[in-house]
Amino acid sequence: MLRDDLRTLWTEPRPPDAPARVWRDWALLAAGLVGVVLEATLRENVVWRPVAVVFAVWLCVLPLWRRTRPLTTVVLAFGGMIVLQVVSLVATPRAPVGLYVGAVVLLLVYALPRWGSGREIVLGGAVILAAGALCSVTDETPVVENVVGFVFLLLPGVVGAAVRFRVTARERQLEQVRSREREQLARELHDTVAHHVSAMVIIAQAGRVLAGTDPSAAVEALEGVEEEGARTLEEMRAMVAALRDRGVGAQLAPPAGVADLERLVRTPGGRLRVDLGLHGELDTLPPAVDAAVYRIVQESVTNALRHAVDATELVVRVAAERHWVRVSVRDNGRRTGRGRDGYGLTGLRERATLIGGTLRAGPGTDRGWHVEAELPRARSESGVHTRPRR
Repeated sequence: MLRDDLRTLWTEPRPPDAPARVWRDWALLAAGLVGVVLEATLRENVVWRPVAVVFAVWLCVLPLWRRTRPLTTVVLAFGGMIVLQVVSLVATPRAPVGLYVGAVVLLLVYALPRWGSGREIVLGGAVILAAGALCSVTDETPVVENVVGFVFLLLPGVVGAAVRFRVTARERQLEQVRSREREQLARELHDTVAHHVSAMVIIAQAGRVLAGTDPSAAVEALEGVEEEGARTLEEMRAMVAALRDRGVGAQLAPPAGVADLERLVRTPGGRLRVDLGLHGELDTLPPAVDAAVYRIVQESVTNALRHAVDATELVVRVAAERHWVRVSVRDNGRRTGRGRDGYGLTGLRERATLIGGTLRAGPGTDRGWHVEAELPRARSESGVHTRPRR
């Protein structure tokens, strides 16, 4: 098992989308260079002052590449430390070379497990351990201080690994939410296609029976087949565009829709008064849009019941326009925590995107939490609707 774990670590890829540089990097560089100037000017007991200053400047510059080249920066920084330590052993007097500003290398120790691949972590960790061991052996300091210094050196690496694990775990959970939403859409796609194809089969059978005695009825049957086929293609284009190929079993129960909202908003216990308003032609919505409207209202009502502190009212509005269906859910409560989107909202945003719409969620201007969604009634022939100006 240990061998398998090591093999998994060795083949671990780098995290995607590592930022190259941000403004904090340049601020850190400026602060480091100022620290080098001050220390080189004010500190008296600097060994090999020119070499120490050049090396300190070098260490301040290296963090600019700590995310994109974590192994290279670690090798250059700690490899330089090893060289200076070896040179100081044969020089007179024997004393460590460097400035206190060199503590900036702790950023490189953090960045190695945070942004490096498994192979880079192993190789870079070996370099760090070699440099730390050499300094501990050659410095004439007590064993306890060496142990504390060694732990202090490795602590940023532990923090970097923990941050990476936390971010990876959240991304994995978000991907599972998106996957479940795609699977639900795939089941709804199955229901839609099964319904329309069944209708086409029945109409075609009726037309074949009547073809010999009533040719006009057979023509009408063909027109019905054509109409049902067009509806089926429209629904398939609306839902299958972004679905991945995956073996998903179908649930034959029809998905809930706008017609079920009256039953949904009857909240248990009556803690929230729900004001439901339905406007426009909502009876002829495509199944994908119909189910998306229900899911958005359902998740918003559930979130209000769970997280809206002191909320007394929930206003739900669903309005059908010519090309768009607009959904608005607002409560008048207070939200606790940092207000970050939960997994439910992530799934709703994924669903809205898949059918060509948008969803926004966040705190209101005065209080409460607002969820706003715009969903297309149907796909145009080009597959894109022009969003009306407001």
